[in-house]
Amino acid sequence: MNKKIGFIGCGNMGQAMLGALVNSEQIDAESIMASVRTESSLRELRKKWPIRVTLNNLEVVENSDIIILAVNPAQYESIIKEIREVITSDQIIVSIAAGINMEQMDDWFGKSSKIIKTMPNTPVLVQEGMTAICTNEHVLESELEMMTAYFRLFGEVEVMEEKQFDAFIALCGSSPAYIFMMIEAMADGAVKLGIPRKQAIRMAEQTILGSAKLALDTGIHPAELKDMVCSPGGATIAAVAELEKHGFRSAVIHAMESCAGHSKKMNEEME
Repeated sequence: MNKKIGFIGCGNMGQAMLGALVNSEQIDAESIMASVRTESSLRELRKKWPIRVTLNNLEVVENSDIIILAVNPAQYESIIKEIREVITSDQIIVSIAAGINMEQMDDWFGKSSKIIKTMPNTPVLVQEGMTAICTNEHVLESELEMMTAYFRLFGEVEVMEEKQFDAFIALCGSSPAYIFMMIEAMADGAVKLGIPRKQAIRMAEQTILGSAKLALDTGIHPAELKDMVCSPGGATIAAVAELEKHGFRSAVIHAMESCAGHSKKMNEEME
């Protein structure tokens, strides 16, 4: 991992990725550069990490092999048009924005460019993210493998087709919100049953973390794991029946369909 990496913009997601790169100790911090819009942001980044920081987007492009566009989707067109004259055919451009497709980016660059589209979710903040990744036809297989290795520093990675990204957003991109709602609901139930809120939240969080790890580490189907907890005539199956009565699984599926549909509509509006 000896490539020079540049970040254009450095918001929450950009900083999460940048921090993971620096903390991995597999990449020299001096090979990372970031551009920000204000002097205060520049000073803040310099305090956090020993990287190069600038207010000039073109400076990042001129000093990087991999350019990560970590700006708001609404800024993509203007940023690409600002930097396109200095982008070379050897550089890799990485998108981390929802609602921006590779064909749009290609049009804005106005020339053949190596574009990699990614969709990391917020758990990259703790290096437990789930990232979808796809490329355009100009990216070599070896370059895809290299970028997959970089994104594994933030969590797990799946190579997917771009047309699957709306479904991925519903499954992984937006779903942390569903999980946080579940944690809050579990804690509310525990408070109603007499457990102090702070303690209830911590126990709910650990239970969800442990359950996910159990499923991941054992590879046992979730339905089978559920059955292992449900004793005949017991309290758990009574709770499961109540959830089913209120459409628990149906609500999750409909929420995901709504999320994917909205994502697709946003993409169409950006075209």
